Amino acid sequence: MMTKKTISASRASLILFLCRMITALEVPLDPILLKELSQPPTITQQSPKDYIVDPRENIVIQCEAKGKPPPSFSWTRNGTHFDIDKDARVTVKPNSGTLVINIMNGGKAEAYEGVYQCTARNERGAAISNNIVIRPSRSPLWTKEKVEPKHVREGDPLVLHCSPPVGLPPPIIFWMDNSFQRLPQNERVSQGLNGDLYFSNVKPEDTREDYICYARFNHTQTIQQKQPISVKVFSTKPLTERRPTLLTPVGSTSNKVELRGNVLLLECIAEGLPTPVIRWIKEGGELPINRTFFENFKKTLKIVEVSEADSGKYKCVARNPLGSTHHTITVTVKAAPYWITAPRNLVLSPGEDGTLICRANGNPKPNISWLTNGVPIAIAPEDPSRKVDGDTIIFSDVQERSSAVYQCNASNEYGYLLANAFVNVLAEPPRILTPANKLYQIIANNPALLDCAFFGSPVPEIEWFKGVKGSILHGDLYVFHDNGTLEIPVAQKDSTGTYTCVARNKLGKVQNEVHLEVKDPTMIIKQPEYKIIQKGGQVSFECTIKHDRTLMPTITWLKDNGELPVDERFIIHKDSLAIMNVTDKDDGTYTCVANTTLDSVSASAVLTVVAATPTPAIIYDRPDPPFDLELTDQLERSIQLSWIPGYDNNSPITNFVIEYEDGMREPGVWHYQTEVHGTQTTVQLKLSPYVNYSFRVIAVNEIGRSQPSEASEQYLTKAAKPDENPSGVQGIGSEPDNLVIIWEPLKGFQSNGPGLQYKVSWRQKDVGDEWTSVIVANVSKYIVSGTPTFVPYEIKVQALNDLGYAPEPAEVIGHSGEDLPMVAPGNVQVHIVNSTLAKVHWDPVPLKTVRGHLQGYRIYYWKVQSLSKRRQRHVEKKILTFSGNKTHGMLPGLEPYSSYKLNVRVVNGKGEGPASPDKLFKTPEGVPSSPSFLKISNPTLDSLTLEWGPPTHPNGVLIAYTLKFQPINSTHELGPLIEIRIPANETSLILSNLNYSTRYKFYFYAQTSVGSGSQITEEAVTIMDEGKLAMASRQVDIATQGWFIGLMCAVALLILILLIVCFIRRNKGGKYPVKEKEDAHADPEIQPMKEDDGTFGEYSDAEDHKPLKKGSRTPSDRTVKKEDSDDSLVDYGEGVNGQFNEDGSFIGQYSGKKEKEPAEGNESSEAPSPVNAMNSFV
Repeated sequence: MMTKKTISASRASLILFLCRMITALEVPLDPILLKELSQPPTITQQSPKDYIVDPRENIVIQCEAKGKPPPSFSWTRNGTHFDIDKDARVTVKPNSGTLVINIMNGGKAEAYEGVYQCTARNERGAAISNNIVIRPSRSPLWTKEKVEPKHVREGDPLVLHCSPPVGLPPPIIFWMDNSFQRLPQNERVSQGLNGDLYFSNVKPEDTREDYICYARFNHTQTIQQKQPISVKVFSTKPLTERRPTLLTPVGSTSNKVELRGNVLLLECIAEGLPTPVIRWIKEGGELPINRTFFENFKKTLKIVEVSEADSGKYKCVARNPLGSTHHTITVTVKAAPYWITAPRNLVLSPGEDGTLICRANGNPKPNISWLTNGVPIAIAPEDPSRKVDGDTIIFSDVQERSSAVYQCNASNEYGYLLANAFVNVLAEPPRILTPANKLYQIIANNPALLDCAFFGSPVPEIEWFKGVKGSILHGDLYVFHDNGTLEIPVAQKDSTGTYTCVARNKLGKVQNEVHLEVKDPTMIIKQPEYKIIQKGGQVSFECTIKHDRTLMPTITWLKDNGELPVDERFIIHKDSLAIMNVTDKDDGTYTCVANTTLDSVSASAVLTVVAATPTPAIIYDRPDPPFDLELTDQLERSIQLSWIPGYDNNSPITNFVIEYEDGMREPGVWHYQTEVHGTQTTVQLKLSPYVNYSFRVIAVNEIGRSQPSEASEQYLTKAAKPDENPSGVQGIGSEPDNLVIIWEPLKGFQSNGPGLQYKVSWRQKDVGDEWTSVIVANVSKYIVSGTPTFVPYEIKVQALNDLGYAPEPAEVIGHSGEDLPMVAPGNVQVHIVNSTLAKVHWDPVPLKTVRGHLQGYRIYYWKVQSLSKRRQRHVEKKILTFSGNKTHGMLPGLEPYSSYKLNVRVVNGKGEGPASPDKLFKTPEGVPSSPSFLKISNPTLDSLTLEWGPPTHPNGVLIAYTLKFQPINSTHELGPLIEIRIPANETSLILSNLNYSTRYKFYFYAQTSVGSGSQITEEAVTIMDEGKLAMASRQVDIATQGWFIGLMCAVALLILILLIVCFIRRNKGGKYPVKEKEDAHADPEIQPMKEDDGTFGEYSDAEDHKPLKKGSRTPSDRTVKKEDSDDSLVDYGEGVNGQFNEDGSFIGQYSGKKEKEPAEGNESSEAPSPVNAMNSFV
């Protein structure tokens, strides 16, 4: 038992040592301090450990580090030194350790696979990066395979295997159809984690030929497609239901290992009929709350951020009405190393002690190893000040040579951690980093925190004093923080004063003063009160505050804790809020918030709006004018105006407008002065000197403005010196040897007195000249002559009058006049980008030679000649201007295969400088324009003659023409395309062996060595064979003739009429007893029928589109044959005396006269239509 309670002597001494260890000094992030202190390297940025790169792009392996002095960098590859200088494709970014491997110009990413490590080194140590494994991403194609169609019986399970190619990183799998639409998934059909598509049971609608598995490789942004799989479901009746079985995983148990912090995915997919449902449970425990998710219709269990506690047995149960099955997955959670305590940088002073602690955990337990400056500590140079004890390095009595960078490596079979931590031994006197004389302001009864940020090595001791000769502060009234801050927990007014912070160590002493001001709190001494107001009335809330006189408060009003509505009815005064014409919407809580830079207080009150008492109709009108204006408190620059309001005529006065008249300068002209709220009858007015004022007041309500009041008495203010100087002062030159100074003169009241003038002063900038001044009258410009060309001048313009000068004016910078630039741009170079675009470079001219404001550079360029033509008839110069101090520009719109000249000139505000020497350049060939024309002539049975003109813009040397043609049939369908290549010197071609009477479409274009130009198209027809032509002329397709179509329509209409008439006659039954009279007294206007064909008599072709008219054609004997007129109802359409007997037969006479008698009742004066005839018998 004694051994369990006894601690070894060596272990006890170590624990005692750690207990008394001095806390490592933290280096503040002060930029000036960091710049001055020496510091070992620190890796600030590096590429990930497993770095998969795109094989199509340059490889960039990051390694950034900081240190003082700046570190140098070196690399190892696969454990050996990587000599960057020997590989032309590898470069290092300036002031960095980042490698750039150029593989875009013929290199291969596979050649640079490996393990890379970066070392950053300076005189105080060396830091190393992680081992960075470089691997190029891969997106291989699917292996070719013959996919057999799947024939499945309805209700059976089915698995469509994807088996994607192995990529780096692994691809994302999804199933789609030929239309790139995702295949629908549900509880019955779903995709497994391995990419296969599972059917718990198939249905007839699953039949399709385009089940396609896609693999998306995100790193290379490519998608690979598997051959489509055809599935055909055949039906058998009846379907046999069955209990569930698992499609995946197989068997009853399986094992799964996952790493701590990863996402755990467990999957169970079952088949059965009906479709099974999946349920998950954890044996002997509960699924973790907030970290458990179910996906893929509960077939996948997802647990995020897994830990060792998630190890155990997970069971999935598949169930349908016929039974269930289950599978148990034993999950073991392992862990790559993770930090418990990562080593931290140490800053020590000579002779001090310290420790580096490196503690990590994992499953299995990680192994801890130490390195110093990138070398295993066992083989590193010995340092008597350090001692390694497992995961701790103990330093004692360090010296400056003890500075180094230490690396801690914690590793197990699942990964590793690498951390750099430096030991920096510094001897530095104290420094105080808080700014001197910093002012702190707080509200009384609140804590005050006075900063004294410091640095020194050894760590300085901090003391605080109050006042110039105060004693050291201590006791319960103060709290002293380790970072030097002095805290006064409850500051009072007497805490105000100057506080001194003193920092000292064995190398020196330094002190700093800060100031504390304790302010009175802001208070609301008159709070808003609860109000009940009738709708349409007015209400006011008061809010009077008391505050420290050195603070400027702002008052904000809120409604229901939000901003006030944007409404002119809400009027905010200094100490109150008024609401005019209250509505129901104004009901709510109103809060007054008083803010200063140091504190904030608020108070609230509720407004309740009630219905207004009904009142008689009120007549509203504009208010009567105010009266009895009085001027009081008359001062040089202000006066108080008061008045009595007139009657408001039942519409409350919303505001008063105050106007003034200047009886000295503009008598009778009134100007706007200010306006106040309608509840005010007094206003303090600001006045200008040397003005003879009169005032009047106008009242305003919602109806309008009142008439102005009577004018007040006059008040003449005393003259004074000007208060302000002219604005808009500028100095610009109109000529190379002058300086034009201009300004905006003072206006009206701004003169403040008689005798307004201006003192104009100038001197050349930066040459030490005295000011030159002149006094000018009330003008706005002064010209200084004899100045050097374009030099800067300091300028000021000061106003003065008979009483003195305005305040000293501000100085502005102007320039004397510009002159044309002296020098042309040099070293003009032209780089051809393509056949229509060129880039021009030039050297900028010295700024002294510009002699003005540099506006830019101007390029003149023109076409000398086209290289495909002999000469250029007309030279048109083009101009492009590039603003600013640019040294290059682009020339667009050039013609290919042409010779150009250009020159460059610099431009200032005066104009252009001399041109650079003309630069000749030539554009390369381009594609030609379309041929100038294509004419097709001399058609024969089997040939056509084509003639063409060369392109208007050949844009190069023509090498050939290409002719493509194809026949077009009668339905405008295109036949096979035939292509012919024609030498460039040809201008015509006879095409033979064509089909007769055939339309052809031709496409014709020219070519240069660059490519093909725009095409021109034409159509032409070969002539018919003469024999067939004659036959065709006789065999006109009558069915397409317009007259024939009209005739057929008319015949169809007449037949329809006859059928309707017959139908009516048969319904009435038998022949009429007056048939003989009908035959004897046939209506001469009845149109006869032809005997041979039963059609109507002759008609005019010109009328074939019109309805037939009665009596348009009649036979010469004006009779109708008996067999052609069997009691047609149409024949009786014009009878006016006909009547029906009881048996339905006609009685009485009917008229056969051509003249029509006046219509009676509903009878028509014209022959009725069959429909009317039917209606007449109803």
